[in-house]
Amino acid sequence: MTLFENGAYTLKIAQAGRRIDLNGLLSLSLLAALDTTEGADETLEVLTPEIRDDGTIVVERRSTRWERAWLELRCLGEAIELHTCVRGRGVLTSARLLGGTSAIAGAPLGRMLTGTTLPTLFSPNPEDGLAPLRPASAGAVTGVVGEGEPGRARWLFTPAPLYWALGDPERSETERWLDVGVAAPVDELRFGEAAWEAVAKGFSLRLDYDGQTSVDGEFRAPVLVVTPNVPDPWTGLRRHRSDLVARGCAPEPAERDQPDWWRRPIFCGWGAQCHLETVHGGLARDYATQERYDAFLGRLAEHGVTPGTVVLDDKWQATYGVNEPDTAKWPDLKGWIAERHRAGQRVLLWWKAWDPEGLSPELCIRNADGAPVALDPAAARGALRAAVHSMLSPDGLDADGFKVDFTARTPTGQRLEHAPGSWGIALLYELLATFYEAAKEAKPDALVITHTPHPAFVDVTDMIRLNDVIGGVDLVEQMEFRAEVVRAACPELPIDTDDWRVPDKRSWREFLAAKPAIGVPSLYYASHLDATGEELEDDDYAALREVWGT
Repeated sequence: MTLFENGAYTLKIAQAGRRIDLNGLLSLSLLAALDTTEGADETLEVLTPEIRDDGTIVVERRSTRWERAWLELRCLGEAIELHTCVRGRGVLTSARLLGGTSAIAGAPLGRMLTGTTLPTLFSPNPEDGLAPLRPASAGAVTGVVGEGEPGRARWLFTPAPLYWALGDPERSETERWLDVGVAAPVDELRFGEAAWEAVAKGFSLRLDYDGQTSVDGEFRAPVLVVTPNVPDPWTGLRRHRSDLVARGCAPEPAERDQPDWWRRPIFCGWGAQCHLETVHGGLARDYATQERYDAFLGRLAEHGVTPGTVVLDDKWQATYGVNEPDTAKWPDLKGWIAERHRAGQRVLLWWKAWDPEGLSPELCIRNADGAPVALDPAAARGALRAAVHSMLSPDGLDADGFKVDFTARTPTGQRLEHAPGSWGIALLYELLATFYEAAKEAKPDALVITHTPHPAFVDVTDMIRLNDVIGGVDLVEQMEFRAEVVRAACPELPIDTDDWRVPDKRSWREFLAAKPAIGVPSLYYASHLDATGEELEDDDYAALREVWGT
């Protein structure tokens, strides 16, 4: 039975009404699972699709958990919107879209996935060691939770665009790729991660709500937009930005006021601090001192290398939560920043998102023991604004902006106590919105650098940094890929090329030469690379001067 047909795609009922076939590319499961703290959502029956007067296809399913559960398919000219809906009461732990759990009598039982024969998956999120194009069965995870520990190395973009594409390079150009994007306002992104969970020839999308979203009445999961006939993932990712704009989920790209100094070469001391750790021991953050930064800049000046912007990295501050200068390391940080200003340079301060160090427990998200685990954006709004003012305003340190880091430490978990409000991706947005607004109030031309290339975040950042290097992957290739993601999703934002941790000098030189075409040149080393201990020599500094135009 054909439900819909136009020149772009055809939808047909398949497998006893439990699936819809899309162009022979997807076998779309009509099941979903919105699990709650009280138990799992299983499907007892899928009813015959109803086509409404407006053309919307509605598929009801009987749920073990919800009073009513249904799927709405809205057929647009080139794409299909999928709305997964329930009605009832419960506290969400997860939502599984494009698949669910069957308890249907006379039908296969257990996990039912959307099927596909397309062999290749594209993800714009630079997960550790995974290629952007990978076997479809490899899956992908995108969100705001991650770090360097095994199985969690996806902190580099938090969040990346919530977009994926399936394709077959052997197919014709007209039917080469099909893509899926989450198209919802940022305040509906109340999950920490979106996991594209896949096996051979099947997948579903899991959203982790952590028991932090209560439903009392009707709940609609974030809308999925499925688009067939996509020429390639990059074309699709650019269109995904347009999809978000059209639905009011992201600002329309527009030229922005960007002071000239934002484009000047950046020196960040983190790599130099890490080199000192390898030579002298201790921790790299121990070397974020006034004496050391004077030495870093002095070494560069000896070789005619003058950065336009200097980033003071981890840990210039006494506490991460309050962000007051550590006077043992920086006897006169305000005076030091003023000296840099007199030299025609700007200074950014490294800011560690979420860290509660130094904050009162009532301003923090707390675990079941009552121990603070993260700054609470709602409870600590006033304290956060005060900290930003003290760092940027002329009557404070008079710094010029921030390098924002550790956004992947967004809190996650069911037993966390916090002020009522957002969660997941939406909670990170709330944090950055407060931080960004305070920065602009304190200093209108302040530069705020983040690694958040989701289109909904373009109004809480000024520049996207490409973040840390992944070992075992060609350096220039991985950074050009990340830059292409930023250009497709956030074309109005400039790019900080970043620089750490380069594997060796040969790779560093190749990356240095490529940086002007990628974005704002950034340097993390003053005298030696930390990974190999290789010393920068005269020809290396000459290359820096040429790239930087100094």
